[in-house]
Amino acid sequence: MMLWQAPLPDKYVKMDDDALAVAIAARKAELGDDLVVLGHHYQQDDVVRFADFTGDSFKLSQLAAEAVVERGSKWVIFAGVHFMAESADILTDDDVAVILPDMGAGCSMADMANYEQTVEAWEYLHECVRGENVRIVPMCYMNCTAAIKAFCGEHGGAVCTSSNAEKMLRWALAGSDEPLKDGEQVKILFLPDQHLGRNTGADLGFDVEKEMVVYDPKEPEACGEADVRRSSFILWKGHCSVHKLFRPEHVGQVKEVWPDVTVMVHPECDHAVVKAADCSGSTEAIIKAVTASAAGSRWAIGTEVHLVNRLRDEMKEKGVEVRMLSECQCLCTTMYRIDMPHLLYVMDQLVEGEVVNQVSVPEGVQHWAKVSMERMLRVTTGEAVKV
Repeated sequence: MMLWQAPLPDKYVKMDDDALAVAIAARKAELGDDLVVLGHHYQQDDVVRFADFTGDSFKLSQLAAEAVVERGSKWVIFAGVHFMAESADILTDDDVAVILPDMGAGCSMADMANYEQTVEAWEYLHECVRGENVRIVPMCYMNCTAAIKAFCGEHGGAVCTSSNAEKMLRWALAGSDEPLKDGEQVKILFLPDQHLGRNTGADLGFDVEKEMVVYDPKEPEACGEADVRRSSFILWKGHCSVHKLFRPEHVGQVKEVWPDVTVMVHPECDHAVVKAADCSGSTEAIIKAVTASAAGSRWAIGTEVHLVNRLRDEMKEKGVEVRMLSECQCLCTTMYRIDMPHLLYVMDQLVEGEVVNQVSVPEGVQHWAKVSMERMLRVTTGEAVKV
């Protein structure tokens, strides 16, 4: 959700990086255990160095929920984007305020699916399969709004991450929490990222041409009744603006320079890119694979530039070479809005007794969004949501 952010006072804009860093460190020390700072993997180094925890969005929200209980914290600052702060608000107690340093830090993928569009799609798809022994299960990627998570929770579906998408789709195809009736077929409405849905479905053995169709909320009729009836996956027309920049030819180009390279890409990339690469995996899987590799190995990574550069610098000392798959600027521009001036500003306000840029999810939305997360955790880990 792209929200308006008021301009910062001149004081913050005029400070140089060194002064900002000293001031942030001082404020963080002053706030002590009352504050937990989260830094997403894609965050710029100047900001992530102040994080108490780094990781993917859901992992960070879980860590925040645990940390605020252990420390008795009052505030969580999420150096990420809006949907991530929503998840942290859902998983933490009501008396904990979750703060986004710049309210304009949204996610273009999350913005590609809103609640009203999803309701319209749900009604349209059920009209297409009327009279058939079909169950539609809504599944959403973590990179969506709390409202979409809540819709999935309320309608028998769940949320998934790029790490557990395959396991969650198997669960959905088996009928989710309700056993299939005799002869009943399952169709999955997967939103908002068509690429993660397509790549995971392909890994499960589904034909991307014959058993998948794209639903465009701006042109729903283009996804015809016959298309819906033949398909097991109805993929929402959404994508990540960063991972969409990688192309299949980038794989060939990097292999010409480094014939011994291993190309690993994120499953948010186009299916043709994933097929051309040597392997694909979530952000955590990429980090694990690269950091465990032997000296002398070479990696070309297809994901956000800040993470890749961080891996490159870390692995140099171990004799492992890491580079971006493409030389194009694959930068999460909305997360880049979170910078040191905004971080210092929200910390200063806390010291002065004011909470600004708080992200609050309404109670009803929280309930069903938490249901969708709880199903995911139960299926993948056997745990319940910790609050």
